[in-house]
Amino acid sequence: MNAQDDVVLIVDDVPDNLAVLHDALDEAGYTVLVALSGEQALQRALQAQPDIVLLDAMMPGMDGFEVARRLKADARTAPIPVVFMTGLTETEHVVAALAAGGVDYVTKPLKPAEVLARMGVHLATARRARQQTQQALQARSALDAFGYASMTVRVGDGRVLWHTPLARTLLQRYGGLGLPVVPAAVQEWMARQHAAVVAGGAGEPPRMALTPVQPAAEGGADGRLLLHLHPPMEEGEAGELLVVMREESGSAAITLLRDAFALTGKEAEVLYWVAQGKINRDIADILGSSPATVKKHLERIHTKLGVETRTAAAASALGRLRQGG
Repeated sequence: MNAQDDVVLIVDDVPDNLAVLHDALDEAGYTVLVALSGEQALQRALQAQPDIVLLDAMMPGMDGFEVARRLKADARTAPIPVVFMTGLTETEHVVAALAAGGVDYVTKPLKPAEVLARMGVHLATARRARQQTQQALQARSALDAFGYASMTVRVGDGRVLWHTPLARTLLQRYGGLGLPVVPAAVQEWMARQHAAVVAGGAGEPPRMALTPVQPAAEGGADGRLLLHLHPPMEEGEAGELLVVMREESGSAAITLLRDAFALTGKEAEVLYWVAQGKINRDIADILGSSPATVKKHLERIHTKLGVETRTAAAASALGRLRQGG
């Protein structure tokens, strides 16, 4: 049997029980830690991060059920599988052990071969779970290298459950949006899209764009932040959505509009912000000009684009940006 350097924490207030189990596990190749009380068990688990805990159910002071509950309540120790060791086989005690967070139980007097077999199953399961989690984190974090950021958000309260480093940076850049809760507008958008998915909706992943509160000249961002929403990822994770974000450079988009429609630089800037839904007063503040000047630029833009309304100009600009993005 290959223990693969797994660390086992045995918790029992009877030293003789510890000795028998310690020797069997040590011979099988495990690194063995021991604790004689619930308080000591919590301390050892937090410090050593064992791969599995063998926990006596009935101990004076803090019993095994309370130890398990506390281990599961702490994010640092919650993933560690807990196997109860108990002489109580009545249904109510078995149920209590599982309800406290145990994955299994073995009965006393202990049979080392049975304990080793049960441990092997749960260690393999925990190892696969860690590998899957690590692979998922690596895959999502790799998106950052390509300019994509991602986060998982709980729709019900807008809480960010996980995010890549770039996601935090981008959210703060666009209007100082902070974690761990997304802005109300984003949460409402996610709730609508989640409801559509639950109702059987399909098609392209929904998108939302955030523009900076401050222009780049005042320390804000240059461009907009595109949010792409994906449906629930796994069964049992209903209500949690994956959001992938990418920053679209305002300067690149402005250059594209200038060349596509033969605009001047200022006209291209005005059209870009019109496409982002900004009114003339806001555009004037961003560009450092007056609303009257923005209006004159917009009139020339209408002529060059062959449109008559602001809405039509914005639609033409967005269509061209989608083709070129």
